[in-house]
Amino acid sequence: MKKLQVSLSLTEQAHESIKHYILAKNPGADVRLTETFFADQLGISKSPVREALNSLQSEGLVRIEPRRGAYVHRFSAKEIGDLYDLREALESFAAMIVPITPDLVSTLQQSVKRTEDLLVSGHKAAYIDEDIFFHQSIVAATGNLELLRVHNNLQDKLWLCRCQTYRLTSSDTPSAHRAIAEAIARQDREQAKKETSDHIRFVRSALLEACQMTSDGEQAQLTTSLEPGSPR
Repeated sequence: MKKLQVSLSLTEQAHESIKHYILAKNPGADVRLTETFFADQLGISKSPVREALNSLQSEGLVRIEPRRGAYVHRFSAKEIGDLYDLREALESFAAMIVPITPDLVSTLQQSVKRTEDLLVSGHKAAYIDEDIFFHQSIVAATGNLELLRVHNNLQDKLWLCRCQTYRLTSSDTPSAHRAIAEAIARQDREQAKKETSDHIRFVRSALLEACQMTSDGEQAQLTTSLEPGSPR
């Protein structure tokens, strides 16, 4: 039993190390994530790293290709649209049904303040965690366990998107969170729902625009490489 606990601890350590590497380095979709690299970095065997990569694949953050290795998953425009449409539906519903208590209002207000501070200090990983915490707090406060389960699974997949939205929309997030928190504090559920939808749609649009620009850039690079006289 003790061996199993140690193994799980090492796997979790590898899991967090790989996520932080993705967040800090922003490797391209063609950069291989090797078991050897992370095992050496952590001073552990490859087995926990392999388990962590498999877990990250199930979360939709990594893709593992047979005989090639592991790579950061790149979301298509369709995947981004689907994920954020679902997120909007779940969180807008939560804003409409959540029991509004002083504890919830205080939790959201404190989260907004932490988000502002983390943005100023440039603590990217902590900022993303706080962003997740804000939205999860509203969903969890509904008391709907199935809603929370589905939302938690969605949040795992959206973590990779949040690495990109930090650069694209982080400056707008504190004010959006504050608007949602203030509407909930006033017990204005319709406004809370609207602010939630507007916030998620803004992020979704920014991601889709960035995705389109990336696709256009790759297509232009491919076209250039295929011109007569270009190196093959």
